[in-house]
Amino acid sequence: MSESRIREQSGSLLRTSGEHLAQSRFETSQRAQAFYRQQVCSELNDVMQKFILQQEFFFMATSDSQGNADSSFRAGPPGFIHILNSKQLAFPEYRGNGVMASIGNMLENPHVGLMFIDFFKTTIGLHVNGKTEVTDHAPQIGLTGKNPAGIKDSGTKGTHQPECWVIVHVEEAYIHCSKHIPLLEKKDKKVHWGTDDEQHKGGNFFRTKLVPEIVPGQQ
Repeated sequence: MSESRIREQSGSLLRTSGEHLAQSRFETSQRAQAFYRQQVCSELNDVMQKFILQQEFFFMATSDSQGNADSSFRAGPPGFIHILNSKQLAFPEYRGNGVMASIGNMLENPHVGLMFIDFFKTTIGLHVNGKTEVTDHAPQIGLTGKNPAGIKDSGTKGTHQPECWVIVHVEEAYIHCSKHIPLLEKKDKKVHWGTDDEQHKGGNFFRTKLVPEIVPGQQ
């Protein structure tokens, strides 16, 4: 556990010394204590578990051993996030750009912050913070079946298999209130899982790739 983490005598929920410093500075301690008592859980209750199982994506924050932070996005069909028990969830890492930034951070620093947001029905968010464990095979985390997280590939290869799995050991979970979360309308979009097609991936949207100069008269 990080030295900045402390445990309150009133319970086992994790709170940071930085939080208390900020609360004192901006005079929010009373509101914060009410939030801790009423909203922060040390495990996933039944309603939280049901909420997570319905999600098709989440946002993830990691950092390396020096505290250099990174945020990322993960997606899959509903149910791609597995609830192992009230203190553990697991999700597959599918093929990406090969950098493995999030997994690399986890190997240096296991702390992770997950944000699940339902933009389409409830406009409610759920924070899940904890420590990660990276494993190569689904059976190691008790997931059975021919393809517990496989998704249909856009080509003819059948299914797109995970490169590895991440287990999150939950330390705290709490609500992100609805008031500033927009209600969005979900549109049909064909998802090309695992594709290397530049058009489907977004190509050179931010114009970062070096493109050879086209000389007039030379094709």
